[in-house]
Amino acid sequence: MTINKKDKLWWKTATIYQIYPKSFCDSGAQGSGDIKGIISKLDYLKTLGIDAIWLTPVYESPMIDNGYDISDYYAINPEFGTMADFDELLAAAHQRGIRIVMDIVVNHTSTAHAWFQSALGDKNSPYRDYYIWKDPIYGQAPTNWQSKFGGNAWELDEATGQYYLHLFAKEQADLNWENPKVREEVKGIISYWADKGVDGFRLDVINLISKQQDFPNDEIGDGRRFYTDGPRVHEYLQEISEAVFQQYGSVTVGEMSSTTLEHCQQYSNVDNSELSMVFNFHHLKVDYTNGEKWTNAPFDFLQLKSIFNHWQTGLNGKGWGALFWCNHDQPRIVSRLGDDKNYRVESAKMLAASVHMMQGTPYIYQGEEIGMTNPGYTDIEQYRDVESTNMYQLMVEEQGVSHPDMMDILAQKSRDNSRTPMQWNSAMNAGFSEGKPWLDVAKNYVDINAEKALQDKDSVFYFYKRLIELRKEVAVITQGDYTDLLPEHERVFAYQRKTETQTLVSINNYYGETSEVELPNELELDKAQLLLGNYPDEQSHIPSNTVTLRPYETKILLIE
Repeated sequence: MTINKKDKLWWKTATIYQIYPKSFCDSGAQGSGDIKGIISKLDYLKTLGIDAIWLTPVYESPMIDNGYDISDYYAINPEFGTMADFDELLAAAHQRGIRIVMDIVVNHTSTAHAWFQSALGDKNSPYRDYYIWKDPIYGQAPTNWQSKFGGNAWELDEATGQYYLHLFAKEQADLNWENPKVREEVKGIISYWADKGVDGFRLDVINLISKQQDFPNDEIGDGRRFYTDGPRVHEYLQEISEAVFQQYGSVTVGEMSSTTLEHCQQYSNVDNSELSMVFNFHHLKVDYTNGEKWTNAPFDFLQLKSIFNHWQTGLNGKGWGALFWCNHDQPRIVSRLGDDKNYRVESAKMLAASVHMMQGTPYIYQGEEIGMTNPGYTDIEQYRDVESTNMYQLMVEEQGVSHPDMMDILAQKSRDNSRTPMQWNSAMNAGFSEGKPWLDVAKNYVDINAEKALQDKDSVFYFYKRLIELRKEVAVITQGDYTDLLPEHERVFAYQRKTETQTLVSINNYYGETSEVELPNELELDKAQLLLGNYPDEQSHIPSNTVTLRPYETKILLIE
């Protein structure tokens, strides 16, 4: 299996697998994953059938935010290995027909980066203007903007009396993209990795790089409206795309924080002047109470369907989106929207089918393909994520939320839910490491692991494998228009994908009770072929347009 370098649009029928290296596979006993561990599992990924790996940051970093705080863009973090290890991974993946998409973080750097260290305490440093500095106002922070990790987004540099902006942790200083030298540095960094043979880039919070330059206070919010999809963001992306991405034929996916459809149509425009595709997160906020993440709440099913409809119809023919449930920042989807106790396998398969049949490029997060669950931690000491520990301190110690309530919230919303070590087998530490893992393994690893999944032809793994194959075999999945067939149904998500020659219908029961639905007569379901279902005794044909769905049942039907 070789990579066709001339196929510039390979990503439209591809499925991409996200690896969070720290939690994927440890080749030794250090307790955290490394690049050699990834290499050892490439044949597993080839069996799954994925087309590319999205590799979250492996650069030099103090790891305040698990690698999203980069201190040297041109070096590999020794915790993960060496540059020789990375080169070996790239070659070994390419040998198996698997591309590598690297994560790049250029909204901010670590405060340990040489640029920031030079700028700190020295207004005359040539790197001072690489960052965003402001004088205090009445002895206070320049604005009331909030960090996404909690607290004010400005940190004082006592030596100069000025504040620097950090939209994330205080150790992650925002870069000043108004400075053309910063943009030239970014082009150089990306070109370095593209020259090595890296096939593409996932751009972290890329829609935050342009800030409104008058830096006003936000009287009605946390400041995000002054830097989200900012005034020069499209100009900057077009500049980087023309100089680098288009020259190398790189696939690019932009992570878009709190974005809009209209901006994403432009980011991922079919002319490819900015990015190949976009990540947006609106569908993963349907269990946020009044928009607040740090709550323990059920999800709003009708809102979920409405959001999918908005983005599917809105990007069709105008742009391209990423399809996903899970990543290193999101809880496990089978625990979040499914039933990880009574219908773990059924709900994991249904949730996968319900997004994989949409238009876009699906992303699978490590462990999702075997139905891994949230770990259900019971002690605050088990958490490592800076966002989670900050919020615990803020909400329990300052806002008076009780410890048990906060533990329930963390069990539902913490980023550590997805960062538990990959469960490879039933041996000690789930086969992840010979040493003590950096984060506790979920206790259910004896029953839920890759080795068991590979031995069971009805496992979640083989269901994902078939979804990956269908995307390449059935053109309507990539090309068809989207119609929500039952937008008001309170339990079932059914949608149609349609071209002139094919109609695909995806029917999904999102709940643990049986549901009967009546689908439109013009569908002629009696002529449909069942492509895939998640119950073993599926009938190959549907006798009528009245369909009964068992708990968490999914049916994928094709009419030609």
